[in-house]
Amino acid sequence: MASRTHLLPASAAANVDITPIVDLDTGGVIALQAVGDHHGNVASLAGTLLGAARSEILLPLVLGLPAEAVIGGSAALAPLHEALRVSGRRPREVILMLRGGFSQAERRALITGLDGLRAIGYLIAVGDLGTGHIPMDLLTDAAPYLAVLSPELMARVPRDPRRAALAEGLARLAREVGAHVLAPGVTEEAQLAAVRGWGVRLAQGPLLVPGPSGRVHVPLPVLAQEPAQALLGPRVQEFLLPAVTLPCEATAEDAVGAFGSEPSITSVILVDEYQRPKGSLDRSRFLLSIAGRFGHALHGKKPAGRLADSARTVPKTTPAIAAMQVAGRDAERVYDDLVVVDEVGRCMGIVRVSDLIRQVAAAR
Repeated sequence: MASRTHLLPASAAANVDITPIVDLDTGGVIALQAVGDHHGNVASLAGTLLGAARSEILLPLVLGLPAEAVIGGSAALAPLHEALRVSGRRPREVILMLRGGFSQAERRALITGLDGLRAIGYLIAVGDLGTGHIPMDLLTDAAPYLAVLSPELMARVPRDPRRAALAEGLARLAREVGAHVLAPGVTEEAQLAAVRGWGVRLAQGPLLVPGPSGRVHVPLPVLAQEPAQALLGPRVQEFLLPAVTLPCEATAEDAVGAFGSEPSITSVILVDEYQRPKGSLDRSRFLLSIAGRFGHALHGKKPAGRLADSARTVPKTTPAIAAMQVAGRDAERVYDDLVVVDEVGRCMGIVRVSDLIRQVAAAR
């Protein structure tokens, strides 16, 4: 069994347990879950945030958030916001995981509170799927960034086919409503194999915790090496260029300004609040539309997305040849920039097809 490793800081803050969240495709640690004194209130949550900040860990943090605190309104969450300010972190670096039950009468207040947290910039997660007192249709109303399966459900997966089927169904449901899925409590390779079979990429648990050296060892299946794989070339990450991004709501005038700031800019990527690419503006086609007769009058004050093409995304681990195949699927957009995304679909940058062609030609 092969393994990949990722370094973590050897020490954590006192009274705060730090657990890595691992991307199973790459073996990288992409976030950390911080658990404090287990009191389950906003004051203890704020203390956990400050403790994790003192550990100088810069990865995004996942923190458990009681549903009753969200229902209590903005005043009840004030200690959390203050702890965030003191810690020097930004809201988008914190994923708040909703836990605990609520009544039907409290549902509207809960959704309103989650919308408020999202407006501030926090990422929202829903936890304990499968055993928690959370109705499944909350996944549609809450629109979480992350859905976390129940640790109790995961513990019974290897030896209980019915619960394994339930967990797989929940994972599929969460993905179909737009959430990333996290499988917690992974203690053995049988669980890991099941999780991979469900298409879940994010996991955590004793099997994936740091050893004495601070390294996280991620067991990966040994894949048969095909002769053709050696000819696929380096990964697109090696050709990464910074992307010029604008929010999805940006106007065509905003995009004109972005292109005008630097003549070497070949594309502008429209991203959502999670930095996920939602559209791509090719320099030549976009400026031609704007420069045409009545082009500015028709489009200038309107959303730039009206003139955007779909973003052609490739994971950062994609080989050069495979990326060129993606580029060649649309004959009219062969030379459009490809958008490189990370483990959770966020825009990392762009790759120019011409760079890939030069690399492959040189290698041969």
